[in-house]
Amino acid sequence: MQTAAYLILNTGDILEGKFLHQQVVIEGEVVFNTSMMGYQEVMTDPSYEGQLVTMTYPLIGNYGCNDDVKESEVFGAKALIIQTPNHQPDHPTSTSTLKTLAEKTSVPIIYDIDTRHLTKIIRTHSNVFGKISSDPTDKVTMAHIDPDLVKKVSVKKSISIPAKDNKDVHLAVIDFGQKKSIVDVLNQAGAHITVCPYNTTKEMLDQLDVDGVVFSNGPGDPADCLPLIPTVKKIADHYPSFGICLGHQLLALSYGMSTKKLAYGHRGGNHAVKSIETGKVYMTSQNHGYVVCEDSVTDDFSVLFINVNDQSIEGLKHKSKPITSVQFHPEAHPGPTDTMHLIYDFVRDVTKKEVYSHA
Repeated sequence: MQTAAYLILNTGDILEGKFLHQQVVIEGEVVFNTSMMGYQEVMTDPSYEGQLVTMTYPLIGNYGCNDDVKESEVFGAKALIIQTPNHQPDHPTSTSTLKTLAEKTSVPIIYDIDTRHLTKIIRTHSNVFGKISSDPTDKVTMAHIDPDLVKKVSVKKSISIPAKDNKDVHLAVIDFGQKKSIVDVLNQAGAHITVCPYNTTKEMLDQLDVDGVVFSNGPGDPADCLPLIPTVKKIADHYPSFGICLGHQLLALSYGMSTKKLAYGHRGGNHAVKSIETGKVYMTSQNHGYVVCEDSVTDDFSVLFINVNDQSIEGLKHKSKPITSVQFHPEAHPGPTDTMHLIYDFVRDVTKKEVYSHA
């Protein structure tokens, strides 16, 4: 018999479900993801550190799990909240079930939750925090996001990944919580990669003799990273730079812009963004709760992309320096591959040692 699991929210709501594999007591920010697939990537994506993630698609585990798609070895969602688990997945690459993955990663999963109702609660209230417990009388004590999430998920020392061919380009990925798939796509595009800790300085990059820098995605509030901003600015002033998600926000902060919290964030693989330069609309994968404030964009930057649904900023480009950033995830793992060319363009243009531009 499965143990009853209760999701207790700071809104006063209590939702009842069951523990999939082990009974836990755990707290975190409650968010939702609208992707129809990608549960394994969510469970292992460092950007979800500290969060209890609700999958809005009702059937989770359909195609099983395999080690090839995990985004990190340890870090990811604090818990997964689903409606119906599949215990008999059907896919040629599947090597284990969702329950087995949960046991391996120690990510607790609760199911039989009315995820449609929960999503409506999250959309109605800002800053929803919750506790998973077997005791419905437990109280939520968490009221803010851990300010040290980036420090927690970043690598502790640099990791070198040689290029797959003979292209002469060396990129540093500053790890604020990078997904393995970002590094994989950069590597596939021909770059030698060095993944560096979040607090790497320009002087350290000089010693590594890199040609360009990618500021990675990561968890939490970009304002909690304000001590890093002078270093980000110094690096971007000297190296061709590309920012993704949190990296995009930190680049914006370093050049005098500001950020704000969205009501309930953008998380899923079906977010439409529009290119300001061409008018073309791309479908993108996204995972963030904060955005760059529209009225804070400085004269040195152009807006590259906007979100079709709420017109929030989805990309920036410096007018004279080789600095570009996007709020979405161009590596598209999981999600649509519409914007993956941005990563290949960056590697190509750094290889040419030219100031790049994206259509």
